[in-house]
Amino acid sequence: MEHMDELLFLWINSGAQRFAFLNPFMVFLSKYAVLFFMIGAVVYWFTRARADRRMISEALVSALIGFSASWLLGQLVYRDRPFVSLDAIQLVSHEANASFPSNHALGAFVIAMTIWQFRRRAGWIWLLLASGIALGRVWTGVHYPGDVLAGALIGILISVLVHRLFTRMSLASNLLELAIYWYERIETKVWPRTSYRNR
Repeated sequence: MEHMDELLFLWINSGAQRFAFLNPFMVFLSKYAVLFFMIGAVVYWFTRARADRRMISEALVSALIGFSASWLLGQLVYRDRPFVSLDAIQLVSHEANASFPSNHALGAFVIAMTIWQFRRRAGWIWLLLASGIALGRVWTGVHYPGDVLAGALIGILISVLVHRLFTRMSLASNLLELAIYWYERIETKVWPRTSYRNR
């Protein structure tokens, strides 16, 4: 499997030479596209719609669990970056630390999948962007395909489990609602409004 992963990496990464005109776009996806998820989370939160706030709260919980799992996996399964082990085309500078799993892919997919579970149409767009980030990390030489696939699967799985937790367990749902309620009590003192939308 590792040999196949290396071959697939070399094939995708060689695109940086064969289709060099795509490199600026791939570098953007690899380094900066994750910022869209951060901006998107802030925008959704400040719509002040209760459903959006539940969505972003779930995404944050999922991300915390996901990055904790990623850290643990990184301690148990160390893998060099492809530019350390292979003759890779490296378009993005990166520290030669653990490559598995990809935190960029994990973070993008955990948020995209959470959005998809609340908003199907918008969710497909976010999942497409997350896939672009995963591809960009391989294209630019900083991750193996297996790294981004593992990150994506972890992000998706944790997002689904957390969503089920908050939708099927009344205690978890009530605690989330309570946290949002107290946040909004404080928020309205700084940013008053006449009523809350509860979409």
